[in-house]
Amino acid sequence: MASNTNDQYDHIIQNCRTTFLKKTQDYGTSWRVYRTISIADQVYIKAKRIRTIQEKKIQRIGDDIKSEFEGILNYCIIGLIQLQINNDDLEQLSVQTVQQYYDGIVAQAKQLMQDKN
Repeated sequence: MASNTNDQYDHIIQNCRTTFLKKTQDYGTSWRVYRTISIADQVYIKAKRIRTIQEKKIQRIGDDIKSEFEGILNYCIIGLIQLQINNDDLEQLSVQTVQQYYDGIVAQAKQLMQDKN
């Protein structure tokens, strides 16, 4: 696999990770209340917003498409964390614990990407 692909992956993940961990530090893990279907709904809402922006070429709020894609990635990681925890206890997770889950998931995804190419 081209090193360029790995570099692009790492760059995008680093941006998403920074945002995710900053929000975790600021707001905690309030997303622990989400059920799996609610997370899927959030991904759908983001995807629909991207499509609307692309088709209408206008938007009322200044979020760019890139940040919407980053939001999709982070919601997907939330979903995967929830599936790994696999319990309904609404425990707050430390930033360090969330970081470990996040890093593990993106490492698995990167390995899968490399294995498929």
